[in-house]
Amino acid sequence: MGDHKEQPLRVGAAVRRRRRALELTLAVVAERSGLSVPFLSQVENERARPSRSSLEKVADALRTTAVELLAAADPACSVDVVRADALEPAPDEPRVRSLVRGHQQLHAMEFTGDHDAGREFQHRNDELMYVADGAVEVEAEGRAHRLGRGDTLYLTGGVRHRWRATVADTRVIVVAVAEHIEAVQDGRR
Repeated sequence: MGDHKEQPLRVGAAVRRRRRALELTLAVVAERSGLSVPFLSQVENERARPSRSSLEKVADALRTTAVELLAAADPACSVDVVRADALEPAPDEPRVRSLVRGHQQLHAMEFTGDHDAGREFQHRNDELMYVADGAVEVEAEGRAHRLGRGDTLYLTGGVRHRWRATVADTRVIVVAVAEHIEAVQDGRR
């Protein structure tokens, strides 16, 4: 009662809209992402739900982020409750849960478990990482930062970084200014 949605998020329409806006074929997105055309077609037609890693590959191929695709898939509302059990984790896959739904001015994601430490990120706008449980190591601007439970790390927009959990069952909250909001101009504030 009072919850924004009871149905699972459907990202296929958002993927299709982004692909068409870029005037790309499924074949081009498949080549860029390393995923098959039939799988991408099933995603766009809501017959398949991509894993977190597959969604990131699609987002990279579409020159956006998984967070932006998820936000575009879900209409914004002024008051929303996201329940703790809103996402069923896939077997043997880290859990990622959006804490803010819809096309909002900020994004918040909860990452639980292992993380792809080789993946480098660079977001246009500012980002804050908060370690709720466990520990992580973040590499940013050539330095390693070790964070434990309760620690936060702030990253200015444009800073390349990567991170990894160093303790099992680590839980990290990442809050960022939305990519569609121009919060940084010419690298200055």
